[in-house]
Amino acid sequence: MADKSVIENIEARVRQLIGEHRRLRGLCSELTAERDSLRAENRSLAERLRELDAEVARMQLAEGLAGGSTNRDKARARVNRLMREVDKCIALLERPDSESVPQSE
Repeated sequence: MADKSVIENIEARVRQLIGEHRRLRGLCSELTAERDSLRAENRSLAERLRELDAEVARMQLAEGLAGGSTNRDKARARVNRLMREVDKCIALLERPDSESVPQSE
């Protein structure tokens, strides 16, 4: 008689654990979907932030080139930096390709 109540108690506990497992599995799926959605939104917002930062930089450069006194020095420095970068690229293009020319030993 005592064995029967122990078995019934164990069966009830197992059913309870199975139900809890199903509930938690569903909750896990919901949270995973929410996480994925938030990650996608985060990527989208980060991209938008990069675009806006680039737009602000362009506007500051344009303002500086147009004669705005606050951004004039920044604009001049940026143009000089870009010109140096272009000059480096031109120098690399004009340099003979050392890999294609056979070296004498």
